[in-house]
Amino acid sequence: MWGMRMSVRAASVALGVIIVAVSFGATGQMARWKIDKAAAERGQQTFVSTCAFCHGSDARGSERAPDLILSELVNKDEQGELVADVLAKGRPDHGMPPFPALVPQAGDIANFLHNRISLVMNRFSYKIDVGAGSDPRAGQAFFNGPGGCKDCHSSTGDLAHVGTKYKPDILQGMIAFPGPTVFDYLGLNLRPVDKPPVTVTVTLPTGAKISGAAVFVGEYDVSLHTADGVYRSIARTKDVRVDIDDPLDGHRKLLPRLTDSDLHNLTAYLMELK
Repeated sequence: MWGMRMSVRAASVALGVIIVAVSFGATGQMARWKIDKAAAERGQQTFVSTCAFCHGSDARGSERAPDLILSELVNKDEQGELVADVLAKGRPDHGMPPFPALVPQAGDIANFLHNRISLVMNRFSYKIDVGAGSDPRAGQAFFNGPGGCKDCHSSTGDLAHVGTKYKPDILQGMIAFPGPTVFDYLGLNLRPVDKPPVTVTVTLPTGAKISGAAVFVGEYDVSLHTADGVYRSIARTKDVRVDIDDPLDGHRKLLPRLTDSDLHNLTAYLMELK
C-alpha cells in the first residue's frame, strides 16, 4: 500500500512537471498565432456546422475522426495555410473527402482550432465565468428537478449565501470536478472547500457493524478510522458486507449528462444565492 501511494505521488509529480512545461509551450504558441477572437468565433460556427459530425463540436475527435487539438498539422499551421490545403484536397487515405467550399473560411477555422489548443494547454491562465446567455431560472429548475441537486443540498441550508462566498469558476469547478485533483495527491489543497470524507460500514458475520471514515477499500480488505479515532482493518470475506457512502457519488453520476448549458445555468442560479 505504501509503495502504491509513493508511485501515485511520483506519477503526480511527473504529471505536474509536464503540465508546467506544456503551459509554457502554450504561451509561446499563443504569441506565435496572434489569435483573432472574432475570426475564432466565426470559425467555430463554421466548424460546428460542417466538421463537428466527425471531429466533435470541441474538436476533440470521435470514433469517426481524430482529435484536432493534438493534430501535428494543426499545431504547425500558422495562419490557416495547412488547414486550407487539407480542406482543398481532403485526406482520402483517412476517409476524409475534400471540402473546397470551406477553403475561404480556412483562416477562421484555423483561428478557432488554435484558440481551442491554447485554452486546453493553458488551463490555468483563463477564467471561467457564468457564461453569456445563462438562465438562472433554468438553473433553478435543473437544481430542483433533473439535476437532483436538492436531494443533497439546500438553497437555504448548506448553499445559503454561496453566491457571496465563491467566484463562478470555483463553483463550476466544484460541480464539474468534484473529486481530488492531481494537486491533492501532491499534498496541495487549492480548493476552498474540502472533499467530504467517504464513510464505510462493515457488517461482520456476527451482525456487528463497524463504521468510520474510509482509509482504503480494496478487494481483499477494508481499513477505516472509527469516530473515536481508532484504526481498524477488516478482511473482506463472502460473509462480510461492505457499504460505502461517498457524498460525491451524485456528482459523478450527474457528469455524463451535464451539458454546458446546464452547468452555466446552474452556476448563474447559485450566484444569485447572496
